[in-house]
Amino acid sequence: MSHKKSPLAPHSSAQPGAVCRIPMPPDESSKASGPARMHEITWRIFRIMAEFVEGFQFLSEFSREVTIFGSARFKPSSPWYKEARKLGNLLADCGFTVITGGGPGIMEAANRGATERGGQSVGLNIQLPMEQRINPYVKRGRGFHYFFTRKVMLAASAQAYVYFPGGFGTLDEMFEMVTLIQTGKMQKIPVVLVGRSFWDPMMDWVKKTLLENEKTISAKDLEIIRVVDSAEEAFKLIENSLDRSFF
Repeated sequence: MSHKKSPLAPHSSAQPGAVCRIPMPPDESSKASGPARMHEITWRIFRIMAEFVEGFQFLSEFSREVTIFGSARFKPSSPWYKEARKLGNLLADCGFTVITGGGPGIMEAANRGATERGGQSVGLNIQLPMEQRINPYVKRGRGFHYFFTRKVMLAASAQAYVYFPGGFGTLDEMFEMVTLIQTGKMQKIPVVLVGRSFWDPMMDWVKKTLLENEKTISAKDLEIIRVVDSAEEAFKLIENSLDRSFF
């Protein structure tokens, strides 16, 4: 009686060209479809390690960092662009380093405000296949291939986070920082949301649905977040914050 090997039997990792099921996107140099081979994953891991090492080395040259997030779609005529630019002015005047994702919109506005006052204006941008979306007001910049390494760098050493109105990316970055503080993985530092008309409906939902109805958060968790309406209000919450090391 013959026995056929089950199609569910795992492949030995020692086999040449073994397939790795880690769901990572192919690099630009690789046009092949399907799962990556193990040797490809290994080299990508080294690339990821290099981005972390170089990123932390780059950030170690600065102090008193404040990271500002927000939509890339706002034009200079937008009230939020103007507020972010004003906050960049205020932070630079007080010796803070302004860090953004290096792109247009809110990021450009904050970098612009810092540069206008002679402050440290830093951009951590993402390397795109067809373009470099770094704004002209970044004085010191670093490009990243992977979004997740860039995301860690944006959060790594800031002593305050400021979120202007934005899209999915802004919301993702805001809730991740709140979660790290909530779970004690990072010390409590200012998390400031600028724009009551934008953020209040979300905060009302958080209070009503998460806190009161479903009880999935505690009342003290709401203390992590402060909602304000202007650059001046945001600055008052930041100006006495303490410098900190990497989390």
